[in-house]
Parts: sequence; structure tokens; C-alpha cells
Amino acid sequence: MTDQRKNQRFDLRLPIEILGEKVQPGETRNMSSRGVLFSAPKAYMIGEPIEYLVTLPKAPGTKAAVRLKCIGTVVRTGDPGDCSAATLERYEFVR
Repeated sequence: MTDQRKNQRFDLRLPIEILGEKVQPGETRNMSSRGVLFSAPKAYMIGEPIEYLVTLPKAPGTKAAVRLKCIGTVVRTGDPGDCSAATLERYEFVR
């Protein structure tokens, strides 16, 4: 079976926070320009809107970490603690 993804995925294990009534911590597994695969302690529903913050590695010589605030939709989900996938439809950089 061949991989038919249109966007290259990068294996990135970065801290992620899923925003909502209660912030859920997690970790990215991979990312592309169109979405993210992540693990988190909560299960999400397919089609659910999702807002999340990804903390990027701090560049040498900088004081603060840069975070990427993203909005998307859950497209794949598993049991709590398993991987879920979400689209990346809009984003902004947050310091």
C-alpha cells in the first residue's frame, strides 16, 4: 500500500495543549502543513472542532518559546491516551 498523503509529514514530538473548558496536555507525533497527529489523555469525537497550542523548540539566543495556536477539526480518534488527528485550518503565532 502506498502513502497517498498530499502534504509531507514531519516526525515531531512537541508539547501540545488542547484548549477547552479544561486544558488537556499531550504530545504531537507528526505534523504537516494541513494537520497534526497527537496523543492526549482524552478521546475526541470525529468532526469536533478543536483548538490547540503547539510549543515550538526554543531557538538559540531567544528568551521565550514560540507557540502556534491552531484551529481545526478532529478527523481521526482513538481511545484516551491513543493518537488522534486533527486538521490545521487556521493558525497564529503566540509569544
